Amino acid sequence: MKNLFFLITLSFLSFSCSNPKSSEKNEHSVETTRDLAAEAERLSKEFIIVDGHVDLPYRLHNKMEDVTVQTDAGHFDYVRAKKGGLDAPFMSIYIPAAKEFNGAMDLAMELIASVEKLCTDHHDKFALAMTPNDIKKNFSNNLISLPMGLENGAPVEGKLENLDVLYKKGIRYITLTHSKDNHISDSSYDQKYTNGGLSPFGYKVIERMNRLGIMVDVAHVSDSAFYQAVKVSKAPVIASHSSCRHFTPGFERNVSDDMIKLLAKNKGVIMINFGSFFLSPQGNKRLDKVEAKIKAGADRNDPAIKAEIDSIKNSPAFLGNISIVADHIDHVVEIAGIDYVGFGSDFDGVDNLPIGLEDASKYPDLIHELLIRGYTPEDIEKICYKNLFRVWDEVIEVAGKVGGG
Repeated sequence: MKNLFFLITLSFLSFSCSNPKSSEKNEHSVETTRDLAAEAERLSKEFIIVDGHVDLPYRLHNKMEDVTVQTDAGHFDYVRAKKGGLDAPFMSIYIPAAKEFNGAMDLAMELIASVEKLCTDHHDKFALAMTPNDIKKNFSNNLISLPMGLENGAPVEGKLENLDVLYKKGIRYITLTHSKDNHISDSSYDQKYTNGGLSPFGYKVIERMNRLGIMVDVAHVSDSAFYQAVKVSKAPVIASHSSCRHFTPGFERNVSDDMIKLLAKNKGVIMINFGSFFLSPQGNKRLDKVEAKIKAGADRNDPAIKAEIDSIKNSPAFLGNISIVADHIDHVVEIAGIDYVGFGSDFDGVDNLPIGLEDASKYPDLIHELLIRGYTPEDIEKICYKNLFRVWDEVIEVAGKVGGG
């Protein structure tokens, strides 16, 4: 599928993807750079692009918009997704922590219904997807697939049978928790470590997810819960929207090198979060200084403190640019290999994004950056969808063996 000129161009790259270097780029002429940009555009339309996490349902829950046209707000709509070649954004069925045992399942059903309605009302643009094969079929019919993942296991509500309900409604991964410890797992954000990782019920949840064919998502969980989940799951697990802790030391929400290696050893995948907060060490250090002021007694609602935070979050140093996302991809490839990384933007779920990667139209620009760094079309195809499909297919296979799905 690759043209001859691109192969010739690629042969001049000074390093290969097996050893990418985030701080060193190949020297290209303007003409060659233009050719790589054109190739990136072509590949973005030739390959299926899966994104592990897009928060459109909750965005529309807060403010309904017509996303079949380009919207002023948000990061995702049909027009921008088509421009960017985004074919299968996992719709995040996000449940706030406060909803646990307080209407979590009702909200999940409401958000799922909104995705179903979007596909029914605009069946010429969107379609549901329960399997990788569904996405392939939709892609061939020029439809954007809307597979669904549940962000926060709160709707399980202590009843394993609720997992069956969620599976039948199309949920294909579950992020075990979110911002607070819940009845399934501890959260990386909570720091209480209520369960010491997974709760006893959490082990049963993962067992039932394996039986049904629901991917276990370890984004948001504490380190202990991560290691326990990977150990207990009979199928590979995913981190649907996490980045590399190597660049953000002390930020437990991101994944450490050891965790990335273990994820790869167990044939899972980490899908890189595009949010600047997950990527930018410089910006986070400046925010840490403000947080220190607040801990020392400063009022978070003080206009001066708010202005300082806003100034940091909108500064180029905090936002970063598209290359920092490629740095995170490079890092996963360096320590684990090309088969264990994907895209997990967190579009519509984060406030700040790198310069050059502001919305769903920008995937060709990220692919261009990867081409400049020496990634081959085969590598990029894996990052775009093949790595996630491999995991998803194995999860389905495990469900067929252990029964229940």
